[in-house]
Amino acid sequence: MQNTPAPSPEDLERAWQALQTHSDQGKHLPPQANRLAFADPEFLLRRATRGIRMELEMLKPELDLSAQGVEDTVVVFGSARCASPEQAQALLAKAQDSGLPQDQRAAAKAAQGAHWYAQARAFAALVARHSQQMSADRRLFICTGGGPGIMEAANRGAFDMGAPTVGLNITLPHEQHTNPYVSPALNFRFHYFAARKMHFMMRAKALVAFPGGFGTLDELFEIITLVQTGKSKPLPIVLVGNAFWKQLINWDFLVEEGLIAAQDLQLLRWADTAEQAWQAVQDFYATSPAPSA
Repeated sequence: MQNTPAPSPEDLERAWQALQTHSDQGKHLPPQANRLAFADPEFLLRRATRGIRMELEMLKPELDLSAQGVEDTVVVFGSARCASPEQAQALLAKAQDSGLPQDQRAAAKAAQGAHWYAQARAFAALVARHSQQMSADRRLFICTGGGPGIMEAANRGAFDMGAPTVGLNITLPHEQHTNPYVSPALNFRFHYFAARKMHFMMRAKALVAFPGGFGTLDELFEIITLVQTGKSKPLPIVLVGNAFWKQLINWDFLVEEGLIAAQDLQLLRWADTAEQAWQAVQDFYATSPAPSA
C-alpha cells in the first residue's frame, strides 16, 4: 500500500496565501467547505477539533526536540516575579533616591528575589558545565517555562556556558514574554497547560523548584503526584529554599493527619544553594544506571 502523498509546495502556498491575504486585510475567513482543512482556522478552532489541537501541541515540540538531540532535561521551576540582580540594583537606587517606604519595601523584596535568581542561574551553569563533559547522547539540557524571573535565571545560567536551553512558554491573557536566553530553535509556545506539563515530564531527569507562587505549586505538585502514584519514573525532586518551603507547607502535618505516608516525604530533597541542589541530583543517581547523571 502506497503512502498518501504529502501536499505539494503549490498546495501549501495557495492555502497560506489565502490566509495571509485575509489577515493583511483584517478580515475573518468566511466558512468554506473547499478550503484545505489544515489551512482553515475556523475549522481548527472549533470545539470539536480541540483534540487535534492538543495532539499538535504534543507532536510539534516532540519532533523538534528529538531532531535536535534533546532527550534528557533538568526542569527548573520558580517564580516569574523574582527580580534579576540588575533589576534589584535599580530598585535599590530608586529607594535610596526617593526615601519612600514603599520604594524601600520593593527594594527589599527585589533583593530577596535576586538571591534566588542568582542561585538558579548558578545551578543551571553547573548542569551545563557537567553536560559539556558528556557524550551527545548523555547530555542534560536546562528546561524552564521560558518566562522571566527564575525561569530566565536558569536559561541564563545555561546560556552563560554556551549550552542550548529549552523554554516551554504558555499563552496567557497577560502575555508572558520569552526571556532572551532560550535558544530560538528550542523556544516553544503552548495554549494548553496539560500539553505543556506533559512535555516538562517526558524528558525530565530531575526537577528543581525554587520559591514560587501558584504556577510553581501547580507544576510541582503535579510532578510529585505522578511520581508518588507510579505514573512517572522516579526522579529527584529538589526544593531549593528550606525556610521558604517548610514555612509555606507543613509537610509533617500531612503525615500526622494520615493524608500522606511518611515515606512519601522521601520523594523530596532539600537544598539552600545551587551546589547543594546539584549534589542532591547527583546523589539520587549515585547508585542508579541513569544515562545522564
